[in-house]
Amino acid sequence: MKPAKGVLPFIPGAAALRQLGYETSAFAPPSSTSSFPDGGLWRVEIPSVEGPKALEAVLEESESLEVPIHRVSQGSGVTMLTDVEIRDMVLMCEERGIELCLFARPGANWDIGAARDAAGGLSGRARGLSQLSAAIAEIQRASDLGVKSLLVSDEGLLVSAHQLRVSGLLPPGIQFKTSVMAAPLNPAAVVVHGLLGADTVNVPSDMSLQQLREIREACDTTLDFYIEAPDNIGGFVRHHEIYEIIRVASPVYVKFGLRNAPDVYPSGVHLQSLVVETCRERVRRARLGLDLLDRAPFQLPMSPQGSRLQHQPRRLKLED
Repeated sequence: MKPAKGVLPFIPGAAALRQLGYETSAFAPPSSTSSFPDGGLWRVEIPSVEGPKALEAVLEESESLEVPIHRVSQGSGVTMLTDVEIRDMVLMCEERGIELCLFARPGANWDIGAARDAAGGLSGRARGLSQLSAAIAEIQRASDLGVKSLLVSDEGLLVSAHQLRVSGLLPPGIQFKTSVMAAPLNPAAVVVHGLLGADTVNVPSDMSLQQLREIREACDTTLDFYIEAPDNIGGFVRHHEIYEIIRVASPVYVKFGLRNAPDVYPSGVHLQSLVVETCRERVRRARLGLDLLDRAPFQLPMSPQGSRLQHQPRRLKLED
């Protein structure tokens, strides 16, 4: 672990308010002393990139707006992409040093008798052995097509996929990212996700800075955090806190979802124009967040583009 040295708190506008007698920084959680193995504190992720056309739009917009991207993720699932589409996305990402993360589905909310809530909730879990085996099959399929990062929303699926990785039935370099639909709410739960095989963990976007600090005191597992969250997971817009979130939670992927945008899962040609335009806006939202970081008096080091290594969390000892 490389400590983050000299990282100081920063709240935009605080100096001006101080002149008016308002103290905005009476309590600031300590800075994280963890970083990515490359020394960076943060990376950029663009979520809901649902296919090759959406990925092309993200790449075009990122070049136009000069937004570095470390990872793109998809939510409709491996099932909803053809082999050709997956290979095209793998190639486009490899050419630019971007990690491609596809969702391992199905989940209970796509099954008979599913209980639904606004964010998916428990319905994102694999329901029965039929869905668990289907999700494992899709992880294997994606891996065979060159995908090196899979998104999961079920602890049973996570530990099963990790067992396959340990046994050599999946490549040792494949990474598993736990979805916000299975988001842990406390430090012990984050540790459990790591024990079960998670390489990065998406925590809820309504966590306070102090709660993020509590996680960081317990482990150095990489976190994923929506700076702007879609409506179905709260619709929080926390661009103004991006500096402090990185300072307290690093190493962290800052994710730029989109409020006031329809849920497009599962996506397809019938939603393609909407998906493409919302992807472009997610990149623009990322530019807004990066502009806030650029205006801060202290710079937080970003991982080089192309970096994907994580600190491996402590794992459960799996029996042969």
